[in-house]
Amino acid sequence: MEETISLRELFAVLRKRLWLIVLITIIAATVSAVISFFVLTPVYESKTQILVNQAKNDQQLYNNQTVQTNVQLINTYNDIITSPAILDRVVKELKLDKSAGDLSSQIQVTSAQDSQVAQIVVQDTSAKRAADIANTTASVFQKQVPKLMNVDNVKVLSKAALGENPSPVKPQPLLNVAIAIVVGLMVGVGLSFLLEYLDNTLKTEQDIENILELPVMGVITTIKDVPKATNVQRPDLTARVPQRGETFGS
Repeated sequence: MEETISLRELFAVLRKRLWLIVLITIIAATVSAVISFFVLTPVYESKTQILVNQAKNDQQLYNNQTVQTNVQLINTYNDIITSPAILDRVVKELKLDKSAGDLSSQIQVTSAQDSQVAQIVVQDTSAKRAADIANTTASVFQKQVPKLMNVDNVKVLSKAALGENPSPVKPQPLLNVAIAIVVGLMVGVGLSFLLEYLDNTLKTEQDIENILELPVMGVITTIKDVPKATNVQRPDLTARVPQRGETFGS
């Protein structure tokens, strides 16, 4: 027997277990908010930009071939910036309590396509330390490039600046709560349909007709027990029996 579920039945299931869906959603949003605001450590981000530009002289013209050479060099510079040759000096200058490998995981070097500008992005739990790492990395890289590649074509375009009220880039509490609400709704709805699927009890006459495919002839209603009376007066069995010649009224 093939079972089909109408849209009305789906809404009936959701309405029946609406309290469960709302409860799970509230719990998920509350847990997400508590973790985002009180458990996770805020992470700040700072950026500095460097310009890769070949030094020009009278014999060298600034043409398209030169630009393409600089763009190709950026890919090489990206790897050099996060190498121990640069980061070991950054750790030493800033006296950081971490290795070059740990610092490398905090630094990301990006550049737009066909652009001579590279961006050093640093994330750290301290906004000031993130700015210091970004600026020091750019400065050390600018000093070490002539020694490593025998070229002097790197300039610091903009330094990382620390604002008055820096905002963390993560966690994002509002986004986390919104995601938790969506996940809570999905879990609540799924659990509601699962419980309805596992519930094989007969509750209405319609359930009997659907299963047996027979009409219902009659219904026995539930009759509640009538409470026993507690204040009924019983006859006085200890009354005095009248003697001969006496009447009840005397």
